[in-house]
Amino acid sequence: MKTRFLYKLIYVGMITGILSSCTKDFEKINTPPTSVTSVDAGLLFSRILRDGTFQESGEVPNNKFGSWIQHWAGGPVVPVSRYFEGPENLIWSQHYVLLRNIIQIREELAGLENDPAGRSKLAIATIYEVYLYQRLTDLFGDIPFSEVTQSNKEINRTPAFDRQETIYPALIDRLNNALASLTTGDQSYGSADFFYNGNIDQWRKFGNSLKLRLGMRIRYANPELAQQTVEAAMTSEYGLLASNDDNAAVPTFNDAQAENQNPILRQSITGSSDLRYLANTLIDQLKAYDDPRLPLLAQPVTINGEQVYQGIGVALTDDQLSQLIRANYSTPNTDTWFSRDFPPIPSYAMTYSDVCFYKAEAALLGWGASSSEAHAFFVDGVQAAFAAPPYNLSAIPASYEADVLSFDGLTDEQKMEKIATQKWIHLFGRNMEAFAEWRRTGYPRLTPGPNPGSTNGEIPRRGIYSAEEAELNAANYAEAVSRLSDGDSFISRVWWDKN
Repeated sequence: MKTRFLYKLIYVGMITGILSSCTKDFEKINTPPTSVTSVDAGLLFSRILRDGTFQESGEVPNNKFGSWIQHWAGGPVVPVSRYFEGPENLIWSQHYVLLRNIIQIREELAGLENDPAGRSKLAIATIYEVYLYQRLTDLFGDIPFSEVTQSNKEINRTPAFDRQETIYPALIDRLNNALASLTTGDQSYGSADFFYNGNIDQWRKFGNSLKLRLGMRIRYANPELAQQTVEAAMTSEYGLLASNDDNAAVPTFNDAQAENQNPILRQSITGSSDLRYLANTLIDQLKAYDDPRLPLLAQPVTINGEQVYQGIGVALTDDQLSQLIRANYSTPNTDTWFSRDFPPIPSYAMTYSDVCFYKAEAALLGWGASSSEAHAFFVDGVQAAFAAPPYNLSAIPASYEADVLSFDGLTDEQKMEKIATQKWIHLFGRNMEAFAEWRRTGYPRLTPGPNPGSTNGEIPRRGIYSAEEAELNAANYAEAVSRLSDGDSFISRVWWDKN
């Protein structure tokens, strides 16, 4: 024991001597020569755009939110599709990682806020930050926002949850400031910008179109601010997305590694077959419309010698699922969107069709356009949806336009239902946005599946907070939950959800 103790003393003495002799070079010695002390803002922005956009179409959103709005039909493999509750740990953490990376861009470009070398880069990053924050608050309601750490020097591990009704005005203000900072001729992200290859004028359109979306989302919760925001966007000199050439999308590569494939393609070629069936609500709606997108979206099945399209019911019970003959139900068409050989389908963040549908709705309200313009905006939106990949349809069939898209003899609310239903079809694969718009408008009218799950058979209205946040930020989490009508559950509603 004495010998061992002596060795310990000698060892400690040696270390002490070494440390004391090196004190003057401590920082140099403790900075590895290959360590990264700064990160190129363009590299950060590329990853943020790719990951943030791919999240909309990933496997978890498809099987969860995509089943709730009845595009997809999950089974036992995805219990949340049958209304069994579970926290959104991954979606929560993914968003805050992206938001932290945007903060890192600000750190990298600090001091260049009014300089052509950084001014527009910072503004573009802020516009996408608003995009991410809107998606996050739309899913959960109140979230950490104003107290989120803005510097690696001062870390706040227990930020308060801001109320959604205060987050929305703050996002609109943040977006307005970013748009005002965009300056043609400034340095931009160039090829690191997957959306627009550094084109500042197109980012103006995207940011202003996002403003239109922010305003319309709060239409039923704060009509005054909604109208003010929508009219400002509709009449702004910045313009709006004006064609499919302006669509904000990340390119994908079907024959690449999984990280670069469209998330919907990745889901269709990997994982359980239980994840690949389309919902009867979507299939039946397309059949009722005789919609030419149906055969491009869904794989036909052969029943009694006849090829038909047939979707699976949503939120089925165990008994119902056990009796299904899977070969009798349509999966996505493997010759189009879901084919490795088909031209790669970009992953969309926002499209010209989105903007057209918002403009049609605004016109019905007389916000920035007259009601007589609503139908033209609506038809433009459907035409753009038909023309965009993966459908690539050059024109709306005359019978479709006359029968399905006509506004003749309809009330404004019936027109709104048509607009929202076409948007619901168009948003296939963009699950968080589709879930938000369905809750906002109440269209199409969806019937819950028969399995009661944890909601007594109600279609969920929000996501459940991250279990990690609930544990590590318990006091602020508890305060936010106390403001929810039914606690931290699927059936509580976010502030703007009134329909």
